[in-house]
Amino acid sequence: MSSFRIDRISEEVRHAIDAIIREMNDPRISGTYAVTRADVTRDLRWAKVYVSVLEDEKADDMIKALKKAAGYIRHELGLRVDLRYTPELLFERDRNIAYGAHIAQVLKDVIPQEAESQGEENGDGKTE
Repeated sequence: MSSFRIDRISEEVRHAIDAIIREMNDPRISGTYAVTRADVTRDLRWAKVYVSVLEDEKADDMIKALKKAAGYIRHELGLRVDLRYTPELLFERDRNIAYGAHIAQVLKDVIPQEAESQGEENGDGKTE
């Protein structure tokens, strides 16, 4: 099987799982989250689904709820995506978006400090 086909299947699985999760009525699955990636194995038996949760206090509960609901999500995935095998789902927390937000905040804090230090080096108190 070509990797292009696996990439298309992975993206279709990601999209379908995102829609399924948004339709669920579980209070533990709420807040700001995104299904960022789904990696489907070449034999279509397993899929590792990465979920990014921006609220750290809700993240662990949400991942636990998704792991408990994996059977239901897999069943719904089988109804929505036409594949020979519906993959078993493994949910993992993706920390990339939260890490990117942290880096953006650090840069936002550092840039004004650099501008102040450059103004002091010029001696005129103005920044260039």
